[in-house]
Amino acid sequence: MSLTPVFLGLGSNSEREPHLRAGLDALAGFLHDLRCSPVFESQAVGIKSGPFYNLVVAAQTDLPLLELDRRLKIIEADNGRYAPTRKGLPLDIDVLLYGDRVGNFDGLVLPRAEILKNAFVLWPLALLAPEVEHPGVKQRFAELWQAARIEQQLWPVAFQWRGAELTPTTLLETYPAPV
Repeated sequence: MSLTPVFLGLGSNSEREPHLRAGLDALAGFLHDLRCSPVFESQAVGIKSGPFYNLVVAAQTDLPLLELDRRLKIIEADNGRYAPTRKGLPLDIDVLLYGDRVGNFDGLVLPRAEILKNAFVLWPLALLAPEVEHPGVKQRFAELWQAARIEQQLWPVAFQWRGAELTPTTLLETYPAPV
């Protein structure tokens, strides 16, 4: 079995904690070596809504890219993403990186552009995989985050999943939520 490293971005602005936990539980059911970034809260970007919780996960998968994406859509649907009566965005899961692939794969553009545009993607990615290189721009995520000039406020939030605290106390103390 050949495994491909994958990075996924998860976000929710509706019943944020239960939806993110449900998404992580579902991912843990078919991904290998799942690791999570700290969780961050930020104001919505591109839509009018309440604040989001976001995180990035790193894992290994034996699924082809388009099958992985199809499964992510099923998880989103199971959490009410496509319900006609939905309020907000219950769960959004995006493929950020799939191995070192660069290009358009049946409408799925990799690496995902949001990596370089949104602090709620780049900061968690830099914390989770600082030494991993962005396959498009050939710079490590820690370097990209240090050089980023993204005008977007976000702050770490305490978040537990399966008994583990995903956000370290030191991060919470260093970057407290605005009052």
